[in-house]
Amino acid sequence: MQHFIGTYECKADDKGRIMLPVLLKKQLSDKLKNGFVIKRAVFNSCLELYPQKEWDELMLKVNKLNRFNKKNIDFIRRFTAGVRQIEIDISGRILIPKDLIIHANISKEIVVSSAVNILEIWDKDSYENAIDNAKFDFGSLAEEVMGDKNDQDVS
Repeated sequence: MQHFIGTYECKADDKGRIMLPVLLKKQLSDKLKNGFVIKRAVFNSCLELYPQKEWDELMLKVNKLNRFNKKNIDFIRRFTAGVRQIEIDISGRILIPKDLIIHANISKEIVVSSAVNILEIWDKDSYENAIDNAKFDFGSLAEEVMGDKNDQDVS
């Protein structure tokens, strides 16, 4: 699994195309031939860009859900709403479908941010608001999420 690094500011044109920065294109270069999947984020008004391999691994988990359970079907339907396969063109651009642009309230100013093994695509103002207006103490959150990990695996 590859971990992406960085937060990048980009611009979207009138057709919804985003030119990816060179440093990000380098990180994606070995993923270009297999393509990508773009979808609505679950918890935020942004989009998630999955390398095809990461998406396939996630779908293996989703496919194990019992489809005779209504909650599972509802989850699958909502989770996959608006999902599209996309490619990065030869110029290093991605075309975001119009319905996903509307969902994420994307304007001209974009932020593409690493989220471990996927990328998030945000409207810049929405991204800044999400970072600045967090209604929790990040130190406490970090301690809660990561602090109880006792794996002292030093490789």
